[in-house]
Amino acid sequence: MLDLPTLSSNGITLKPLTLNHTDDLIKACQDGELWKINETSVPAPDKVIDYINTAYSMLDRQAFVVIDESTGRAIGSTSFHDILPSVKRLEIGYTWYAKSHWRTHVNTTCKLMLLTYIFKTLEYQTVGWRTDIGNHRSQKAIERLGAKKDGVIRGNRVCRDGVISDTVMYSLVKSEWPQVKAVLTQKLNQNYYHSS
Repeated sequence: MLDLPTLSSNGITLKPLTLNHTDDLIKACQDGELWKINETSVPAPDKVIDYINTAYSMLDRQAFVVIDESTGRAIGSTSFHDILPSVKRLEIGYTWYAKSHWRTHVNTTCKLMLLTYIFKTLEYQTVGWRTDIGNHRSQKAIERLGAKKDGVIRGNRVCRDGVISDTVMYSLVKSEWPQVKAVLTQKLNQNYYHSS
């Protein structure tokens, strides 16, 4: 399994998720009532401890907490999962942020830190993302990162309401990273300095 680092940039810190972050994440998921969004994996407030324990119990998942350095509080979570060391591939997922942090520099900052770590430090070759076919906001966010759409896996997930749904798969390979990094850095600089 990977040794998760602590990463920090632009007022955001990523570090391993622990039960110490429970209270902050309860407040974060209530910001926008995110657990009511059918296509996401955001826990309900009374399920945050279960969410953290489940993350720990999954052999192919390692979870980060997202900290807003201005307050010192957790505002969401993201994970490495489906980690395949033999082919140097992993996926980024289980990502969510308190709604008040949507359309800010937070997601771009997190992805830039994670992708730099994956491609430069781990020297992995491929990063994947998956999202529900009905989650158009997530699909657009992944596409804005520069990932390529690989296709749709039909009927492979169950939504919160019990409906069986399809998954849209995306990926980014190491050779594409320099161009994607340049674009993300430019977007981040424009967004971060414009909003501060």
